[in-house]
Amino acid sequence: MLDPRSLYDVDAGVAERVSARAAGGPGPVLVHAVRGFVDAGGAGQVAVEHLVGTSPSQRLATFDVDQLVDYRSRRPTITFDSTRWTDYDAPELAVDLLEDGDGTPFLLLHGAEPDVQWERWVAAVRQLVERFAVPLVVGLHGVPMGVPHTRPTSVTAHATRAELVADHTSFFGTVQVPASAAALLELRLGEEGHDAIGFAVHVPHYLAQSQYPAAGLEGLRQVERATGLDLRLAALEPAAQETLLEVERQVTGSSEVAAVVQALEEQYDAFTRSAGRTSLLASATDLPTADEIGAELERFLAEQADDDGGAPGA
Repeated sequence: MLDPRSLYDVDAGVAERVSARAAGGPGPVLVHAVRGFVDAGGAGQVAVEHLVGTSPSQRLATFDVDQLVDYRSRRPTITFDSTRWTDYDAPELAVDLLEDGDGTPFLLLHGAEPDVQWERWVAAVRQLVERFAVPLVVGLHGVPMGVPHTRPTSVTAHATRAELVADHTSFFGTVQVPASAAALLELRLGEEGHDAIGFAVHVPHYLAQSQYPAAGLEGLRQVERATGLDLRLAALEPAAQETLLEVERQVTGSSEVAAVVQALEEQYDAFTRSAGRTSLLASATDLPTADEIGAELERFLAEQADDDGGAPGA
Protein backbone atom coordinates (compact mmCIF):
# COMPACT_ATOMS: atom_id res chain seq x y z
CA MET A 1 0.00 0.00 0.00
CA LEU A 2 1.20 3.52 -0.79
CA ASP A 3 1.71 5.81 2.20
CA PRO A 4 -1.75 6.93 3.42
CA ARG A 5 -0.24 10.13 4.81
CA SER A 6 0.39 11.43 1.29
CA LEU A 7 -3.33 11.14 0.51
CA TYR A 8 -4.41 14.20 2.53
CA ASP A 9 -3.29 17.60 3.77
CA VAL A 10 -3.98 18.94 7.26
CA ASP A 11 -4.35 22.62 8.09
CA ALA A 12 -1.77 23.16 10.81
CA GLY A 13 -3.65 25.98 12.54
CA VAL A 14 -6.94 24.10 12.75
CA ALA A 15 -5.10 20.94 13.81
CA GLU A 16 -3.46 22.83 16.67
CA ARG A 17 -6.85 24.02 17.92
CA VAL A 18 -8.32 20.50 17.75
CA SER A 19 -5.33 19.01 19.56
CA ALA A 20 -5.45 21.71 22.24
CA ARG A 21 -9.11 20.98 22.97
CA ALA A 22 -8.30 17.26 23.25
CA ALA A 23 -5.22 17.68 25.45
CA GLY A 24 -5.40 15.29 28.39
CA GLY A 25 -8.70 13.74 27.34
CA PRO A 26 -10.78 12.44 24.45
CA GLY A 27 -10.92 14.43 21.25
CA PRO A 28 -13.95 15.32 19.17
CA VAL A 29 -16.27 12.68 17.74
CA LEU A 30 -16.21 12.18 13.98
CA VAL A 31 -19.45 12.08 12.00
CA HIS A 32 -19.27 10.88 8.39
CA ALA A 33 -21.67 10.81 5.46
CA VAL A 34 -20.02 10.46 2.06
CA ARG A 35 -21.95 10.49 -1.22
CA GLY A 36 -21.59 7.16 -2.93
CA PHE A 37 -23.26 3.86 -3.64
CA VAL A 38 -26.58 4.37 -1.87
CA ASP A 39 -28.18 7.19 0.12
CA ALA A 40 -31.94 6.77 -0.19
CA GLY A 41 -33.87 9.97 0.28
CA GLY A 42 -30.57 11.83 0.40
CA ALA A 43 -30.50 11.11 4.13
CA GLY A 44 -26.75 11.58 4.48
CA GLN A 45 -26.67 14.59 2.18
CA VAL A 46 -29.56 16.26 4.04
CA ALA A 47 -27.65 15.70 7.28
CA VAL A 48 -24.41 17.15 5.91
CA GLU A 49 -26.13 20.22 4.47
CA HIS A 50 -27.88 20.81 7.80
CA LEU A 51 -24.71 20.47 9.86
CA VAL A 52 -22.64 22.72 7.58
CA GLY A 53 -25.48 25.22 7.29
CA THR A 54 -26.05 25.61 11.03
CA SER A 55 -22.47 25.83 12.28
CA PRO A 56 -19.36 27.79 11.28
CA SER A 57 -16.85 25.32 9.86
CA GLN A 58 -13.09 25.16 9.47
CA ARG A 59 -11.35 22.80 7.05
CA LEU A 60 -9.15 20.41 9.03
CA ALA A 61 -8.13 17.90 6.37
CA THR A 62 -8.49 17.76 2.59
CA PHE A 63 -8.14 14.53 0.62
CA ASP A 64 -6.52 14.46 -2.82
CA VAL A 65 -9.57 13.47 -4.87
CA ASP A 66 -7.48 13.13 -8.02
CA GLN A 67 -6.13 9.95 -6.45
CA LEU A 68 -9.55 8.68 -5.31
CA VAL A 69 -12.23 9.59 -7.88
CA ASP A 70 -12.86 7.85 -11.19
CA TYR A 71 -13.94 10.86 -13.24
CA ARG A 72 -15.10 8.81 -16.23
CA SER A 73 -17.61 6.82 -14.18
CA ARG A 74 -18.81 9.79 -12.13
CA ARG A 75 -18.24 12.89 -14.21
CA PRO A 76 -18.32 16.29 -12.49
CA THR A 77 -20.22 19.09 -14.20
CA ILE A 78 -18.61 22.03 -15.97
CA THR A 79 -20.45 25.14 -17.16
CA PHE A 80 -20.25 26.47 -20.70
CA ASP A 81 -21.32 30.10 -21.16
CA SER A 82 -21.67 31.23 -24.77
CA THR A 83 -18.03 31.01 -25.83
CA ARG A 84 -16.09 29.76 -22.83
CA TRP A 85 -15.98 27.40 -19.87
CA THR A 86 -16.82 29.38 -16.74
CA ASP A 87 -17.15 27.05 -13.77
CA TYR A 88 -16.10 23.53 -12.76
CA ASP A 89 -17.89 21.65 -9.97
CA ALA A 90 -14.81 19.90 -8.60
CA PRO A 91 -15.47 16.93 -6.29
CA GLU A 92 -14.39 17.28 -2.66
CA LEU A 93 -13.62 14.92 0.19
CA ALA A 94 -12.71 16.59 3.44
CA VAL A 95 -12.92 16.72 7.22
CA ASP A 96 -14.31 19.91 8.74
CA LEU A 97 -14.27 21.12 12.32
CA LEU A 98 -17.71 22.25 13.52
CA GLU A 99 -19.36 23.10 16.85
CA ASP A 100 -22.70 21.90 18.15
CA GLY A 101 -25.36 24.05 19.81
CA ASP A 102 -23.48 23.98 23.12
CA GLY A 103 -20.14 24.90 21.58
CA THR A 104 -18.77 21.33 21.68
CA PRO A 105 -16.43 20.70 18.74
CA PHE A 106 -16.92 17.72 16.44
CA LEU A 107 -15.55 16.60 13.09
CA LEU A 108 -17.52 16.02 9.88
CA LEU A 109 -16.14 13.83 7.08
CA HIS A 110 -18.09 14.48 3.89
CA GLY A 111 -17.86 14.62 0.12
CA ALA A 112 -17.45 12.08 -2.65
CA GLU A 113 -17.01 8.43 -1.74
CA PRO A 114 -13.64 7.18 -3.03
CA ASP A 115 -13.93 5.06 -6.17
CA VAL A 116 -10.47 3.53 -5.74
CA GLN A 117 -7.80 2.94 -3.08
CA TRP A 118 -10.34 2.17 -0.37
CA GLU A 119 -7.87 0.49 1.97
CA ARG A 120 -5.43 3.39 1.67
CA TRP A 121 -8.20 5.93 2.29
CA VAL A 122 -9.44 3.98 5.33
CA ALA A 123 -5.90 3.90 6.68
CA ALA A 124 -5.68 7.67 6.16
CA VAL A 125 -8.93 8.26 8.08
CA ARG A 126 -7.65 5.99 10.85
CA GLN A 127 -4.51 8.13 11.08
CA LEU A 128 -6.70 11.20 11.62
CA VAL A 129 -8.80 9.35 14.20
CA GLU A 130 -5.69 8.42 16.15
CA ARG A 131 -3.93 11.78 15.74
CA PHE A 132 -6.88 13.72 17.15
CA ALA A 133 -7.89 11.15 19.80
CA VAL A 134 -11.35 10.63 18.28
CA PRO A 135 -13.32 8.50 20.78
CA LEU A 136 -16.22 7.60 18.47
CA VAL A 137 -16.86 7.55 14.72
CA VAL A 138 -20.50 7.71 13.60
CA GLY A 139 -21.82 7.28 10.05
CA LEU A 140 -25.26 7.64 8.53
CA HIS A 141 -26.99 7.11 5.20
CA GLY A 142 -30.40 6.13 3.83
CA VAL A 143 -31.49 2.75 2.47
CA PRO A 144 -34.71 2.01 0.54
CA MET A 145 -37.07 -0.19 2.52
CA GLY A 146 -40.63 -1.53 2.31
CA VAL A 147 -41.98 0.85 4.94
CA PRO A 148 -44.74 3.50 4.74
CA HIS A 149 -44.13 7.21 5.20
CA THR A 150 -47.02 7.30 7.68
CA ARG A 151 -45.17 5.34 10.36
CA PRO A 152 -42.20 6.36 12.55
CA THR A 153 -38.90 6.30 10.69
CA SER A 154 -36.80 3.32 11.72
CA VAL A 155 -33.11 2.57 11.39
CA THR A 156 -30.72 -0.33 11.23
CA ALA A 157 -27.85 0.26 13.64
CA HIS A 158 -24.49 -1.49 13.50
CA ALA A 159 -21.25 -1.01 15.39
CA THR A 160 -17.79 -2.34 16.08
CA ARG A 161 -19.00 -3.51 19.51
CA ALA A 162 -22.45 -4.91 20.26
CA GLU A 163 -22.67 -2.80 23.41
CA LEU A 164 -22.72 0.37 21.33
CA VAL A 165 -26.07 -0.53 19.75
CA ALA A 166 -27.57 -2.67 22.51
CA ASP A 167 -30.71 -0.52 22.63
CA HIS A 168 -31.48 -0.99 18.93
CA THR A 169 -33.57 -3.76 17.37
CA SER A 170 -31.79 -5.92 14.82
CA PHE A 171 -33.97 -6.45 11.72
CA PHE A 172 -31.62 -8.76 9.84
CA GLY A 173 -29.66 -11.95 10.24
CA THR A 174 -26.57 -12.59 8.13
CA VAL A 175 -26.71 -11.06 4.64
CA GLN A 176 -24.19 -10.14 1.97
CA VAL A 177 -24.55 -6.75 0.31
CA PRO A 178 -22.39 -4.62 -2.01
CA ALA A 179 -19.66 -2.95 0.04
CA SER A 180 -19.12 0.76 0.53
CA ALA A 181 -16.10 2.75 1.63
CA ALA A 182 -18.01 3.78 4.76
CA ALA A 183 -18.76 0.16 5.67
CA LEU A 184 -15.12 -0.80 5.16
CA LEU A 185 -14.07 2.14 7.34
CA GLU A 186 -16.24 0.89 10.21
CA LEU A 187 -14.97 -2.67 9.81
CA ARG A 188 -11.28 -1.69 9.79
CA LEU A 189 -11.67 0.74 12.70
CA GLY A 190 -13.18 -2.06 14.74
CA GLU A 191 -10.32 -4.38 13.88
CA GLU A 192 -7.93 -1.75 15.27
CA GLY A 193 -9.90 -1.36 18.51
CA HIS A 194 -11.68 1.92 17.69
CA ASP A 195 -15.37 2.48 18.48
CA ALA A 196 -17.56 3.15 15.47
CA ILE A 197 -21.32 3.15 14.86
CA GLY A 198 -23.39 3.33 11.69
CA PHE A 199 -27.06 4.16 11.16
CA ALA A 200 -28.91 3.13 8.00
CA VAL A 201 -32.17 5.08 7.93
CA HIS A 202 -35.11 3.20 6.39
CA VAL A 203 -36.62 5.31 3.61
CA PRO A 204 -39.91 4.32 1.88
CA HIS A 205 -38.71 2.91 -1.42
CA TYR A 206 -41.22 5.01 -3.35
CA LEU A 207 -39.47 8.12 -2.00
CA ALA A 208 -35.89 6.86 -2.31
CA GLN A 209 -35.08 8.99 -5.37
CA SER A 210 -36.42 12.23 -3.87
CA GLN A 211 -34.84 14.27 -1.13
CA TYR A 212 -36.58 13.15 2.05
CA PRO A 213 -35.62 15.43 4.96
CA ALA A 214 -37.35 13.20 7.51
CA ALA A 215 -34.67 10.57 6.88
CA GLY A 216 -31.82 13.00 7.47
CA LEU A 217 -33.60 14.26 10.58
CA GLU A 218 -33.94 10.76 12.02
CA GLY A 219 -30.33 9.93 11.19
CA LEU A 220 -29.16 13.01 13.06
CA ARG A 221 -31.41 12.15 16.01
CA GLN A 222 -29.57 8.86 16.24
CA VAL A 223 -26.24 10.67 16.06
CA GLU A 224 -27.35 12.92 18.91
CA ARG A 225 -28.31 9.92 21.03
CA ALA A 226 -24.99 8.20 20.36
CA THR A 227 -22.77 11.23 20.93
CA GLY A 228 -24.60 13.63 23.23
CA LEU A 229 -24.13 16.45 20.71
CA ASP A 230 -26.75 19.17 20.22
CA LEU A 231 -27.17 19.27 16.43
CA ARG A 232 -29.84 22.00 16.32
CA LEU A 233 -32.43 19.64 14.85
CA ALA A 234 -35.33 22.05 15.30
CA ALA A 235 -34.05 23.89 12.23
CA LEU A 236 -34.57 20.78 10.08
CA GLU A 237 -38.06 19.90 11.31
CA PRO A 238 -40.04 22.36 9.11
CA ALA A 239 -38.56 20.94 5.89
CA ALA A 240 -39.26 17.40 7.04
CA GLN A 241 -42.86 18.25 7.92
CA GLU A 242 -43.43 20.15 4.68
CA THR A 243 -42.23 17.22 2.59
CA LEU A 244 -44.40 14.73 4.49
CA LEU A 245 -47.45 16.93 3.96
CA GLU A 246 -46.74 17.17 0.24
CA VAL A 247 -46.31 13.40 -0.08
CA GLU A 248 -49.54 12.85 1.85
CA ARG A 249 -51.37 15.30 -0.40
CA GLN A 250 -50.27 13.46 -3.52
CA VAL A 251 -50.97 10.00 -2.12
CA THR A 252 -54.45 10.87 -0.89
CA GLY A 253 -55.22 12.32 -4.31
CA SER A 254 -55.60 8.77 -5.63
CA SER A 255 -57.84 6.17 -3.97
CA GLU A 256 -55.80 3.47 -5.72
CA VAL A 257 -52.53 4.64 -4.23
CA ALA A 258 -54.12 5.27 -0.83
CA ALA A 259 -55.15 1.61 -0.79
CA VAL A 260 -51.61 0.55 -1.63
CA VAL A 261 -50.19 2.67 1.18
CA GLN A 262 -52.74 1.16 3.54
CA ALA A 263 -51.56 -2.31 2.56
CA LEU A 264 -47.98 -1.29 3.27
CA GLU A 265 -49.09 0.07 6.65
CA GLU A 266 -50.67 -3.29 7.42
CA GLN A 267 -47.41 -5.03 6.60
CA TYR A 268 -45.52 -2.65 8.86
CA ASP A 269 -48.00 -3.02 11.72
CA ALA A 270 -48.01 -6.82 11.39
CA PHE A 271 -44.24 -6.78 11.74
CA THR A 272 -44.27 -4.54 14.82
CA ARG A 273 -46.71 -6.97 16.44
CA SER A 274 -44.35 -9.83 15.71
CA ALA A 275 -41.29 -8.86 17.72
CA GLY A 276 -38.38 -11.16 17.15
CA ARG A 277 -38.86 -11.69 13.42
CA THR A 278 -35.68 -11.30 11.37
CA SER A 279 -37.47 -9.62 8.46
CA LEU A 280 -39.06 -6.20 8.19
CA LEU A 281 -42.04 -7.82 6.47
CA ALA A 282 -44.40 -10.13 8.35
CA SER A 283 -44.97 -13.33 6.40
CA ALA A 284 -48.46 -14.35 7.42
CA THR A 285 -50.46 -11.71 5.57
CA ASP A 286 -51.78 -11.86 2.01
CA LEU A 287 -50.59 -8.44 0.90
CA PRO A 288 -48.93 -7.01 -2.21
CA THR A 289 -45.18 -7.48 -2.35
CA ALA A 290 -42.84 -4.58 -1.66
CA ASP A 291 -41.91 -4.48 -5.35
CA GLU A 292 -45.56 -4.29 -6.40
CA ILE A 293 -46.28 -1.52 -3.93
CA GLY A 294 -43.16 0.38 -4.89
CA ALA A 295 -43.87 0.13 -8.63
CA GLU A 296 -47.41 1.40 -8.20
CA LEU A 297 -46.40 4.33 -6.01
CA GLU A 298 -43.45 5.25 -8.19
CA ARG A 299 -45.76 5.32 -11.23
CA PHE A 300 -48.25 7.55 -9.44
CA LEU A 301 -45.69 9.94 -8.00
CA ALA A 302 -43.93 10.21 -11.36
CA GLU A 303 -47.24 11.24 -12.94
CA GLN A 304 -47.71 13.83 -10.21
CA ALA A 305 -44.20 15.16 -10.76
CA ASP A 306 -44.93 15.54 -14.48
CA ASP A 307 -48.14 17.40 -13.71
CA ASP A 308 -46.64 19.66 -11.03
CA GLY A 309 -43.21 20.20 -12.56
CA GLY A 310 -41.28 18.49 -9.76
CA ALA A 311 -41.06 15.45 -7.52
CA PRO A 312 -42.24 15.46 -3.90
CA GLY A 313 -39.75 17.21 -1.76
CA ALA A 314 -37.71 18.37 -4.74
